[in-house]
Amino acid sequence: MIITRTPVRVSFLGGGTDYPDYFRQHGGQTLGCAIDKYSYVTVSRLADLFDHTIRLSYSQLERVRDIEEIDHPAVRECLRFLNLDGGIEIHYMGDLPARTGLGTSSSFTVALLHALHALKGELVSQEQLANEAVFVEQERIRERVGVQDQHTCAHGGLVHLRCQRDGKILVSPLPVSRERLEELEAHLMLLYTGISRHAHAVLDEQLERTRRGVIHDDLSYLSDLVDEGVRVLTGSEPIVRFGELLHTAWVTKRRLSSKISSPEIDRWYETARAAGAVGGKLLGAGGGGFLLLLAEPRRQPDVERALAGLKRVRFGIDHAGSTLLFYQPT
Repeated sequence: MIITRTPVRVSFLGGGTDYPDYFRQHGGQTLGCAIDKYSYVTVSRLADLFDHTIRLSYSQLERVRDIEEIDHPAVRECLRFLNLDGGIEIHYMGDLPARTGLGTSSSFTVALLHALHALKGELVSQEQLANEAVFVEQERIRERVGVQDQHTCAHGGLVHLRCQRDGKILVSPLPVSRERLEELEAHLMLLYTGISRHAHAVLDEQLERTRRGVIHDDLSYLSDLVDEGVRVLTGSEPIVRFGELLHTAWVTKRRLSSKISSPEIDRWYETARAAGAVGGKLLGAGGGGFLLLLAEPRRQPDVERALAGLKRVRFGIDHAGSTLLFYQPT
């Protein structure tokens, strides 16, 4: 039996510039962190005593005799990618709901690849896991995804990601003191809107506008804000300055697509700001999911009361990245 654990992620700045449609022409960069909420994948060998050769358990249960019969696209394509053709049982558990802007699908793909490699006796690097997850999602499944989710989830920590025109991805852990990290954690709030969405419904318009160059200036500005965010977090300015950057980035990001926000989301965000939040954003592609806010600890009770209909999820930064928790191959 193999058990892997991979964190989900929070994206702070630069989202939208990590899509190949943009960074292959202009370069891009993001700033984000992995958090201590996880995808867990268990993989084991399935005895040849059943009338099926592959058993999957996630939000659904699948029992199939052939890889091509698998409904779950990530499972099907990861098995094909690693040339595994059966005799496998796979279980997935997640700490948080899917389709909520935390990169859960990429977290799962990384965790699954990690477990399948281990089942084959292959212990691979976090960089390889991230690159393979990008390939599977972009080239095999043909998902509309960037590259920050896979790399942030695989590596863990507070990560500055630079996307080069030649396709190379440079991952740099941010050199931030423990005290500064704790200060950042203490100022962040994560609230669940209760709305889940498929990212492609939001991204179709944004990526089409990216290809036409309509939002080039906004994307370039979002990339520039990453440099400012790195400067603030690695420096000694008050951490509320980072919240101001989040606000500026959110105002800019809303212009990328008409589907990123909604009147209800705008009301929640403005209510939070009026109650004391310095800034924040809707995580992921937009349209629903989790609202990230930065507020001084003394103002956070006011923000929670103002957003009483939203559930707060407390979290910290994960520094381990994708981890092999249990390894006992049979």
